Amino acid sequence: MAKKAGIVYTPAKKRKRPRRHSKKHRNTYRGQGGPHKKWGKKQMAKRTRIRPKRRRENPIRTSVKSGNFRPTKKGAGMTRKGVMAYRRANPKSKLQTAVTEKSPKGKRAARRKSYCARSAGQMKMFPKAARDPNSRLRQARRRWRCR
Repeated sequence: MAKKAGIVYTPAKKRKRPRRHSKKHRNTYRGQGGPHKKWGKKQMAKRTRIRPKRRRENPIRTSVKSGNFRPTKKGAGMTRKGVMAYRRANPKSKLQTAVTEKSPKGKRAARRKSYCARSAGQMKMFPKAARDPNSRLRQARRRWRCR
């Protein structure tokens, strides 16, 4: 078979594997101050030090007895008191209570619709809980008035 005139056949280029970082560039900082600003040992120690977790001064009580949560039979969610306590402990939180009215309007209706859709997915994932009418999932859906 004859080659066509004017066409040059070249073998495909071999792809280079990406190099691993050498020791020289292992402790470089790619942020402000240029791409290869070196860190000294002290800066690296600060960067890699394991810091203890910050503890909250007044953690929220998670028992039903505290009045912050409902028992499973009553819908297994947070009470208004519990939500207020949580928001005091976490100032930027937007936690809200369940939407329980019969026909909510606007954003509350959208919240209910979203919750019901998510919990329907939980029903599929946990068929054992979906069959049991006294499970936390079923009781919560009843409280939110999911169909």
